[in-house]
Amino acid sequence: MYPYGSGMPYSSHPSTSEQPKVPFGVGWVFAPVQQIVPHSTPFPLPDTLSNQQQQQQQFHQNPNFQHVGSVSSCPYPPTSAPYPGNTPYSINHVQSMPSHQHSQSQFNQHLNATYPAGYTPAMTSAYGYDSSNHYARQQGPGNVPSFGHGQVPPQGHGHEHRQGYGYSHEHVQHSLNQRFTANNEGTPTLLPAQVFDPVKDAHDLRKAMKGFGTDEDKLIEIICRRNNEQRQEIQRQYKTHFGKDLIEDIKGETSGNFQKLLVGLLRPIVDYYCAELNDAMAGLGTDEEVLIEILCTLSNVEIHTIKNQYLRLFGAHLESELKSETSGNFKRLLISLCAAARDESGRVDPNKAKEDARELLKAGELRVGTDESMFNMILCQRNYQQLKLIFQEYESITGHSLEKAIKKEFSGDIMEGLIAIYKCVTNKAEYFASRLHKSMAGIGTNDKQLIRVIITRCEIDLADIKVAFERLYGKSLKSWIKGDTSGHYKHALYALVGEQRSS
Repeated sequence: MYPYGSGMPYSSHPSTSEQPKVPFGVGWVFAPVQQIVPHSTPFPLPDTLSNQQQQQQQFHQNPNFQHVGSVSSCPYPPTSAPYPGNTPYSINHVQSMPSHQHSQSQFNQHLNATYPAGYTPAMTSAYGYDSSNHYARQQGPGNVPSFGHGQVPPQGHGHEHRQGYGYSHEHVQHSLNQRFTANNEGTPTLLPAQVFDPVKDAHDLRKAMKGFGTDEDKLIEIICRRNNEQRQEIQRQYKTHFGKDLIEDIKGETSGNFQKLLVGLLRPIVDYYCAELNDAMAGLGTDEEVLIEILCTLSNVEIHTIKNQYLRLFGAHLESELKSETSGNFKRLLISLCAAARDESGRVDPNKAKEDARELLKAGELRVGTDESMFNMILCQRNYQQLKLIFQEYESITGHSLEKAIKKEFSGDIMEGLIAIYKCVTNKAEYFASRLHKSMAGIGTNDKQLIRVIITRCEIDLADIKVAFERLYGKSLKSWIKGDTSGHYKHALYALVGEQRSS
């Protein structure tokens, strides 16, 4: 599914008999998720009050006492149902007893959970929602803090492990990063280092930057040849051993696009996506191409994860930001995509495909003006396999592709967004190949776009994108990179796209 183009197959979708794919490639692990009583429900419950008072008393008497909450596996919602479900999520708060026997009376007591406006109930504490601005903290004699569904206490309050209400910041980041680097849909160019020693890598990086001068080749050798999960572990070891932040040291020792590339690689991938979205909407003007590239290519769970992490990092709802920065039909398209409610079951219905193809024809080419809402509804709701059937039916009826019809009926950002969806359905590798080509074509280079595509796809399907690039444009991706970049920046890109260094 990856992280995050993850979950969206190129040419086929897994059948319903297959296990649902996970976002962003190798290394996916289902993290334990703590189910938490919503803030809207009084806490503690009458039948558990005395127990919790005993636990608090034990904690004060023995600081090493740890309250262990119940955890369970957190697979994705089944692909046979739309995501998220139409029924409320049940909140099963299981409180550990001193004997570690769970009280069955505490199951299924809070079915009507409430959430902060714009918050996605499918996201739990393992997805990193811990914003101090969006939780209700109840304190008083004998009370334990309670949090909304899916929320964990903000860092620094000391509840992460003592009361079993959530996870530490490092655990959250690790869990989020796995969700964005656990994709099996394509062929990556960057694989995990087989012999990996994060302590040695941290020391080697420190040595490369210590004293006069910087060993840029060593930075490339380590940072550009470890996957994102390994890079996060190197950063933890670097801070542990030297009391310094690796990203800040990199910023102090490098500059220009080389610095931007290394810093982007060192960020957890979900944070990188959030930063790119935020940058695209910050200041005067909006970079609509970035919004299209991200929101039109990711799976439901990836978008949900980004929405919750965006709120945590920037204190704003992504949907609200999109509404304020865009307008018209393009805004409605982005809001539909941001809802992340696409059917991902993979089921196909040929009769429904014919009906949808006719509806698209009536909404566009067979009328004066265009019914944009019909295009929006079908292209943002149907699963990829069903959309392929719809595109085939449309072409058989009209004799030309739906892409051609979109270019005829639409213009501007809405056209670009709909075409991006069309291309991702038909061939996602070709879509990203076109993005790379556009970043380097003409006078000058859009290095921000080049860096973003390389970073976000190198652990997913960049090898497939390279093949598509050469097929579409007649020259290798390496040759284009060589002609548009230079120095250590060029050599770092070579490493990420799986090419050997050249002069």
